[in-house]
Amino acid sequence: MNVIEALHKRKSIRAYRPDPVPRATLERILAAAARAPSGNNIQPWKVRVLTGNRLATLTRAVTDFRATHPGTENWAYDYYPATWREPYLTRRRKVGWDMYGLLGITRADKDRIRAQHDANFTFFGAPVGIIVTLDRDLSRGSWVDCGMFLQSLALAATGEGLGCCLQAAWVAHADLVGEVLALEEGEMVVCGMALGWADASAVINGLESEREPLASFVTFLDD
Repeated sequence: MNVIEALHKRKSIRAYRPDPVPRATLERILAAAARAPSGNNIQPWKVRVLTGNRLATLTRAVTDFRATHPGTENWAYDYYPATWREPYLTRRRKVGWDMYGLLGITRADKDRIRAQHDANFTFFGAPVGIIVTLDRDLSRGSWVDCGMFLQSLALAATGEGLGCCLQAAWVAHADLVGEVLALEEGEMVVCGMALGWADASAVINGLESEREPLASFVTFLDD
């Protein structure tokens, strides 16, 4: 597929087949993503690719912690605004309830809502889990660079027929992630990514999040 097709096809996949992703495929999409632009070509991103026992060790550590310390999170940085306002609040609520609606989860189903959120910490059952970090002393521009790398990685995965889901949720347990993965001092968890072959039979993978029309965010300036 071409880039435009990949952009339209990519979406967040939250259920996967257990089939492994070949190492050669992983290396190919990572090498493609590494072509992402960065200021002065500093390429600030660092990537841990987890499979097999290493993947299981991380997911077990975080899910066990959440089970024994319910409600305890320690976000490494503020991913979301402290106070939600429009139009962002409505967009956030809509995609959330669209997802829960597909699963038949109502507002009263607190246990099912919690279980669906906790699925983040098993990478939604994907055979590959990715943790992306930056050095803490870098400036805001490097976060822009990292975002371009992550989008490139998602598009490269889509081009290979893989599904993925970018996950801010891992930032809530960045300290534990750092401990399990023995991250270097000064490294900061930016996000996680689930990666694998989408389970076409899973209802949740039918979610198609909406996008705003161009007129709501684009201003063409022409003399």
